[in-house]
Amino acid sequence: MGTMTAVIADSVRLALPAEAETIAALQRRAWVAHLPEQTSTGMLAAVDLADMTNSWYEAIVRPPLAQYRVLVALGSERITGFAAIGPSDDPDAEAGSDALVAEFVVDPVAQRQGHGSRLLNAVADTLRADGFSRATWWVRSTDDVLLKFLREAGWDADGAHTEVAMDAEGPRLRLIRLHTGLG
Repeated sequence: MGTMTAVIADSVRLALPAEAETIAALQRRAWVAHLPEQTSTGMLAAVDLADMTNSWYEAIVRPPLAQYRVLVALGSERITGFAAIGPSDDPDAEAGSDALVAEFVVDPVAQRQGHGSRLLNAVADTLRADGFSRATWWVRSTDDVLLKFLREAGWDADGAHTEVAMDAEGPRLRLIRLHTGLG
């Protein structure tokens, strides 16, 4: 009989290697729920669940630096969200001070139940404990729900923006960078 991992409802902790597939599947569901259809369809076609699972497994087991972390939010006996955090790789980032929220997903069916707030607080606490003084986050400029959530939590746009696309012909997503102090 395999070992059981205790799930404490409405909590946040570091992800376990065995949770990589659940995280990958949740990320794929979030793409469909939150991205324009052409973008999500292209992303789903470009990378399969097995490859994503392997990438998340590696991120959990062998992060490039100790400050790279994958956190999971837990609801009633299941993962309800996750975040990937670490040092910022932005060209204007101050090494050792600026962190990045690279991924932040709450399961669409588990939203508005406090999981996002708990996960966001755990992200800030973890980054602060790792010695960072500022966190940044690239957010789609049209994601009004996430932007409102972050602004209410003390995040604000810092003027940086960019556009990303899967390929030269694909649809472009406009991103704005938000930041917050961790002190």
